[in-house]
Amino acid sequence: MTALTQDHNTPRRDAVDFEFPVAAGVWIHAGGIVALTSTGDVAPGGAANTLAGIGIAQEAADNRTGAGGDRRVKVRRGCYRLKNSPGDDAITSADLWKACYIADDATVAKTNPGGASAPAGIVRDVDSLGVWVEF
Repeated sequence: MTALTQDHNTPRRDAVDFEFPVAAGVWIHAGGIVALTSTGDVAPGGAANTLAGIGIAQEAADNRTGAGGDRRVKVRRGCYRLKNSPGDDAITSADLWKACYIADDATVAKTNPGGASAPAGIVRDVDSLGVWVEF
């Protein structure tokens, strides 16, 4: 490749709205955490270290009887209020601006016990109703 020698109109897009193929045998609920699998498909967020949280499903996608990629789902990145894990794994204001982990497709936790949980995103705020996480 050659470096630019004159001005160039570089294409751009906001890194907010995406659409991904859905993994085989899963049902993604609208409003749930969506995670990227090691195969490049998406699945509901869960406590599996092969996943990485990427955003919130904007629609439901039922691929319980399909092969990987038979369905697609719209996913949006941003900052969302999610459920806080109970007990010792609850996220507090001391955890602001730190990473949190997926407990399930609606809940995040402070820790990654035994390295078995996937990263969700960054804690931006904690209130009485939950945890604001930026994907």
